[in-house]
Amino acid sequence: MAVVPSTKVVAPLKDELDIVIPTIRNLDFLEMWRPFFEQYHLIIVQDGDPTKIIRVPDGFDYELYNRNDINRILGPKASCISFKDSACRCFGFMVSKKKYIFTIDDDCFVAKDPSGKEINALAQHIQNLLTPSTPFFFNTLYDPYREGADFVRGYPFSMREGAPTAISHGLWLNIPDYDAPTQLVKPRERNTRYVDAVLTIPKGTLFPMCGMNLGFDRELIGPAMYFGLMGDGQPIGRYDDMWAGWCAKVICDHLSLGVKTGLPYIWHSKASNPFVNLKKEYKGIYWQEEIIPFFQAVTLPKECTTVQKCYIVLSKLVKEKLGHVDPYFQKLGDAMVTWIDAWDELNPPAVPATEPVAKKDGPPPKAK
Repeated sequence: MAVVPSTKVVAPLKDELDIVIPTIRNLDFLEMWRPFFEQYHLIIVQDGDPTKIIRVPDGFDYELYNRNDINRILGPKASCISFKDSACRCFGFMVSKKKYIFTIDDDCFVAKDPSGKEINALAQHIQNLLTPSTPFFFNTLYDPYREGADFVRGYPFSMREGAPTAISHGLWLNIPDYDAPTQLVKPRERNTRYVDAVLTIPKGTLFPMCGMNLGFDRELIGPAMYFGLMGDGQPIGRYDDMWAGWCAKVICDHLSLGVKTGLPYIWHSKASNPFVNLKKEYKGIYWQEEIIPFFQAVTLPKECTTVQKCYIVLSKLVKEKLGHVDPYFQKLGDAMVTWIDAWDELNPPAVPATEPVAKKDGPPPKAK
């Protein structure tokens, strides 16, 4: 486990980024992250029993929402937010007012690079998001925008400006993010390999997004980062982040946005129970054999020029193409629409800077 640095570190974009943490327990893990997180605003989404008191270490700037708060703020639309599942984190994405989001699980600690230096995961995510991606043509020297790298011979000059980066997907040392069957056959396996690389996931390629170490540009892709219906009352769990990743990747491809994966690493400290996981996953393990081809075949119409428009079309396709798999997908498609309605309600379009000015001899404009 990494040692906590003794001094504060530079906090890039501290006024433009929120850290979202879903939890059911006291957040003692923040002490290890204090040098990296304490200058940022935290949004804590408490899952489970809303009467339980969650302790947050002193010195952190945060707001905490429990299920009662979610019901109060969203009313009937709260039905789209999962209960008793880390998918509830997406409520934090919705209520944030910042441009960028970093989300992390409460069993993830500061990792070290091979030199023994503590990794500032947040700073690396920010670097990934502030530099372009290369989704249209693969650069064999990985991320050409990193210091010490560039485009290789043969890379078209017309494509070297890249595309805006919407998502930065980080990795984990120690406990790998395996599904239950793999956990059961490899119970002692640990990830000890540190690969110093950041890659753009090519256009047209899906990936299994993990939500425990994830950054994204909320303004570019926020409405697509819905973690679905999981947990209590649902037939499936542990597919929340992957569902969001599949939806977001299809939309990023359509809107010419980029997704990066690789650095930064965090230290994933706790292996979840594979038998509990299997109970949550088993339907998804079968369903994904139809879900993946569905997303691979999705084509969004050119009229879809915003994330919201893309997502609404996608919700209709989910009901139309996956409804035969299980009635759950009809319910999920409806929840996707509810999510967008709730997002737009809490995040209305910006009011134009200029308002009509009344003539001097006329009445003042009516209040809106």
